This record gives sequence, structure tokens and C-alpha cells, in this order.
Amino acid sequence: MVLKIYGHPLSTPSKLVAAICYEKEVPFEFITLDLLKGESRNPEHMARNPWGKVPVIDDDGFILYESRAIARYIADKYAAKGPQLIPSDIHKRALLEQAISSEAFTWDRAMLPILLEAVYKKYQGLESDPAKVEELTKTLCESLDVYEKILAKQKYIAGDELTIADFYFLPAGSGIQSVGINVLQERPNVARWFNETSSRSSWQKASAISA
Repeated sequence: MVLKIYGHPLSTPSKLVAAICYEKEVPFEFITLDLLKGESRNPEHMARNPWGKVPVIDDDGFILYESRAIARYIADKYAAKGPQLIPSDIHKRALLEQAISSEAFTWDRAMLPILLEAVYKKYQGLESDPAKVEELTKTLCESLDVYEKILAKQKYIAGDELTIADFYFLPAGSGIQSVGINVLQERPNVARWFNETSSRSSWQKASAISA
């Protein structure tokens, strides 16, 4: 049975899951749920994910939600295919966990409020506050200055090898750039790393998925 991804083309977490599948050469079927019509909250999907969100995978009856958990599952299950995205060395694995925590609690936490203000408000028929976006962007820049120092010493976010952590940074980062906030490109090491990772064919293919 081909792995099924329930998601939406505009959902960057859905793109993350698809990108990992492409990276690991795992065939999948992408099933679009119309989020604006509330299809992610219909009874059938709520049975897959009680939070009523996407993405969710169905891997021959094994149901899993939360994009980061799904990405790790796929990278673990298909470790022998494609690049080794989860290192076996204990020190490299610890650095991976460090980077993953940083993405969730620093990178994503700084970017999500900007996306809520600049993007998601519009979907709710509300006006975004440019002054608030500017203030939130200043806070983000403080975090990016730290990432600039980290990436001055290593090629990727968890060291000198590509890992799933690098992909975890793509959804929010791509979202920020899509609304014309180009602060990632203002820092040479952050720009080098982010542009290289986001240019990988796996992310490009995932980004090209349409409804």
C-alpha cells in the first residue's frame, strides 16, 4: 500500500512531509483536504487527527500526525534509502536533537507570530498590523544573529552533514520569505544554508504540489 499524505498544497508542514518522502525516495499519494471548507475537521479526518489539522499520514493502516514526528518516522523507517538524515553516532545524534529543539522553541516560536499577523489574519478576513509585524521581525532578527554565528562554523544546522533538522527549518522560513520579509538573506551564512537546503529537488518538488 502506498503511503498516503493528507494535507494541503499551501500547508508548509505538509510540504515538509512530502519533501522527506522525495528525499528518501518513498512513493506517496497526496490527498488534498480543503482547509477553507473545513474538510480537515470532518468526522473522517478527526478520527485520524483529533486536532483536526494536517498533515496526517496513513502508512498501511498506521496513522501518524504532527509533521516533525512524521518526518522522523519516514527517515527512520527508510534509513537505507537516500541520504542518511538521522546519524547513528551518539554525538552527532545529540547535536541533531539540539538543532531540533532550537527549531521548535526558537526559530518557529519567533516566526509563527509574524506569519499569524501577516498571513493568517487575511484568511480570517482581518487586517494585519504592519507595526506589529515590524516589531516581531526585530525579535526574529535577534535570533537570526545567533544562527548566523552558528552557521559560520558549520555547513548545516546540526553540523557538517545534512539532517532532518535542516528540513524542519524550511516551513516557517519559506513562509517568512513568501510574504516579502527577507531577513534570512541579510545574513550570509544563514542565507547560504537556507538557500542550499530550500533549493534541494525534494523541497522544490514538494512545493510544486498542487490541489
